[in-house]
Amino acid sequence: MATETHGAEAAHGAAEAGMPQLDLSTFPNQIFWLLVTLVVIYFVLSKIALPRISSVLAERSGTIMNDIAAAEEFKLKAVDAEDAYNQALAEAKAEAQRIVQDARDAIQGDLDVAIAKADAEIAAKVAESEKAIADIREGAMDAVKDVAKDTAKEIVAAFGAKADAKTITAAVTARLKG
Repeated sequence: MATETHGAEAAHGAAEAGMPQLDLSTFPNQIFWLLVTLVVIYFVLSKIALPRISSVLAERSGTIMNDIAAAEEFKLKAVDAEDAYNQALAEAKAEAQRIVQDARDAIQGDLDVAIAKADAEIAAKVAESEKAIADIREGAMDAVKDVAKDTAKEIVAAFGAKADAKTITAAVTARLKG
């Protein structure tokens, strides 16, 4: 017993002297448990954890691929919608141009009618004005004749001669004609 106690004290002294993992007497035991632990970890990972991780990765990959396919489909729909929008915009612009042209034509038609009416009114007023001017000229000519006759009669009388109204009228009329 004394030997056993001494051996235990020696082992205890060696453990105190350094790290127990480096004690050569426990190496076979440590290697055995290391191998058991590695085998257990290998089987747990290969049979349980890695298949679950692979299925999650495959599911995510499938989801990503479906999302990419859906995005491509939406992109095509967006391109089609943009084309439809551009076509509708072009049609709306053409319709607006047509409406503007129709409005211009209608306004031009109304303007032409109004101009024709104004031209007719102006022509009527011009005709009235020309008639009034002609009447004024005729009245002025009659007044000039009367004044010329009276003036000629007074001039002839101032010279001491006597002229009859018929002679004075004929002389004034001849002179006014040119």
